[in-house]
Amino acid sequence: MSRRATIRTDRDDAALIARALSPDNTDEMSTTVECNGTAATADDDDERAGTVVTRIDRETTSGLRSTVDDYVVNLEVAIDVTSQARTVQHAEPTDTGPVSERGSDSTHDTTQ
Repeated sequence: MSRRATIRTDRDDAALIARALSPDNTDEMSTTVECNGTAATADDDDERAGTVVTRIDRETTSGLRSTVDDYVVNLEVAIDVTSQARTVQHAEPTDTGPVSERGSDSTHDTTQ
């Protein structure tokens, strides 16, 4: 008999969170995103609000408990990191202009 758990997490950045979690998924886990009640992929727009849905299927109760515990820790870290990254990113613009100024003394060898 198989034991199953489904963890649903509503987030404004659901696809971003799902992409952050997916590398840690085991063969017994799947993480998807639902937006407006329909399934979406983790590759969809990062800014879209939705629900991160993770399904875990394990053979034993202790295995399910351990996997859920690990997942919840990973989820907390993903939420913290993405929240902090967005705060820093909004505080510091990403477009800093041209990499080098015209007329600078630096030269670049374009031959290899």
